[in-house]
Amino acid sequence: MSALDKIPVAILAGGLATRLRPITEKIPKSLVPVAGKPFLAHQLELLRSRGIRRAVLCVGHLGEMIERDFGDGASFGVKLDYSSDHPKLLGTGGAIKRALPLLGEEFFVLYGDSYLPIEFAPVAEFFHQCGRPALMVVYRNEGKFDASNVVFADGEIKKYEKKRKLAEMHYIDYGLSLLKSSVFKTYDDGQVFDLAEIMGKFARDGKLAGYEVNERFYEIGSPTGLAELERILVAH
Repeated sequence: MSALDKIPVAILAGGLATRLRPITEKIPKSLVPVAGKPFLAHQLELLRSRGIRRAVLCVGHLGEMIERDFGDGASFGVKLDYSSDHPKLLGTGGAIKRALPLLGEEFFVLYGDSYLPIEFAPVAEFFHQCGRPALMVVYRNEGKFDASNVVFADGEIKKYEKKRKLAEMHYIDYGLSLLKSSVFKTYDDGQVFDLAEIMGKFARDGKLAGYEVNERFYEIGSPTGLAELERILVAH
């Protein structure tokens, strides 16, 4: 049994995807076509190839379309469950809080627009060794692919802020985290909050582990990112 067999992935797929309009006025971002099939199909195929066997889709806007098209995930070899915060969007943190009964004691969190060509098992192994309740995967970005937002050193996230950019921020949140459910114990179901709020606080308190990867990330959160990933996937 691998380190991943019992760790599900929460996929944050409930946003409004305003930057991709008009495409996302009628379909959720997860169903946006990329290289001939819905983006979520590419995500699930990648997760399956990395040893992930279960995912919980945190859906909201047009989420019923995702469940209609992907069902229980059997055709992708990844068991799918769904947790919805429709019609009131709860933020990324609130969406995860609502999904906790489906996620268990520890789980990955993956942004619904991220395509991350890394191995997940080493991340899980480091998480279990570090003894901290939360881990963020980071990439040394130097402001290249998006604004860098992390100060990282010695296996620890020293600072993480999405709104305030500091000169010493050379790394970026890669789009993947690994968390224990206890991280959310002070929040109520139905409470609106973002995951970034938790991660920033844990960084300030010295409780947020960091794991550096060298493979760049891809995303479909913007038309530019979508076009770039399309070229990459078509070429392969």
